[in-house]
Amino acid sequence: MQQPAVPELAHTTTRPIHWLATAAALAAVVAASGFLQPGAATAAQADSKTPTVTSRAVAPPDPAGVHFPLNCGPVKVVVQKKASGDLDGDGRPETVAVVRCDAGSGTPPNGVYVLTQPPGAKPRIVATLVDPKDRFSVSAFRVHDGAVTATLDGYSSDAVPRYRPDVHDQAKWQWQGGRFVRSTPARASSV
Repeated sequence: MQQPAVPELAHTTTRPIHWLATAAALAAVVAASGFLQPGAATAAQADSKTPTVTSRAVAPPDPAGVHFPLNCGPVKVVVQKKASGDLDGDGRPETVAVVRCDAGSGTPPNGVYVLTQPPGAKPRIVATLVDPKDRFSVSAFRVHDGAVTATLDGYSSDAVPRYRPDVHDQAKWQWQGGRFVRSTPARASSV
């Protein structure tokens, strides 16, 4: 048997102190990495339809504190759906809320409202897209590319049961000329 040219290494046998030193070093690295975080990202890809916002992001209006113009009697108003996006191209998000009275049964009509929130102020309603007096329910709803789209379900007469709407309409709203203009989406069909 040939003897090695280098003397045996002193650390070929692990001892508890070695594991303790390794664990302490690893804990120090993990703890230090918690303090060394990268800054907030500020770069954003420019979209041709939306202006680039260089300041910090603005939170969309919260419909929770808004008084909606619904007469619900003893029951409260409930926000069924909400979505946010920059609808008017000003770089600040608006919130679109689908609300109704919180009735125990039946299908109460929806109201669809656009909310905005100026800096330092409370959210407020700036447009009514669907008035509850029109007696529509909203079954599908989306805010995308500066437009609001919805499927509106209604009734052709008072004889139609309220649980089975027989009129289905597709609607799209976009901000044009200082107001929301309603149109029919390209793939809309009526039943």
